[in-house]
Amino acid sequence: MGERLEVFRGVVHPWHHDHFGHMNVRHYAPFFDDATYHMWTLLGVPYSEIIPKFGVHTVSAKATTNFIKELVAGDLVRIDGAITRIGGKSATLHLRMFHADTGEMHATYDLVEVFFDPETRKSAEIPQVIRDRLTPHLVECD
Repeated sequence: MGERLEVFRGVVHPWHHDHFGHMNVRHYAPFFDDATYHMWTLLGVPYSEIIPKFGVHTVSAKATTNFIKELVAGDLVRIDGAITRIGGKSATLHLRMFHADTGEMHATYDLVEVFFDPETRKSAEIPQVIRDRLTPHLVECD
């Protein structure tokens, strides 16, 4: 079984606030999306190489955010991630957002990424080389 990777750090700014005085739900998505880009690189599957080497890339098919505790301006966040499932044409990522100072969990994000052939505009099998890179990072989701 693999271990979780730290994939992102960020800061909550005042413009992330809504009229209730905490980070609005719309701003969690960019943090998690940026973390996902970094995660692929840390997994050995950088976007700069995936199309030229393998002729495929990933597309997000389903994203589910679980909001646990609000964040406010000045909070520092840390996101870790792991692969929780590897299928024939897709992989599931599980990311967790923590307060960088306190360690409290603020949100989780489950993302199904489908491997996609941009020429045929259809899903594609995960290339074996990519599967081999992902498998050591597979973890059980709690």
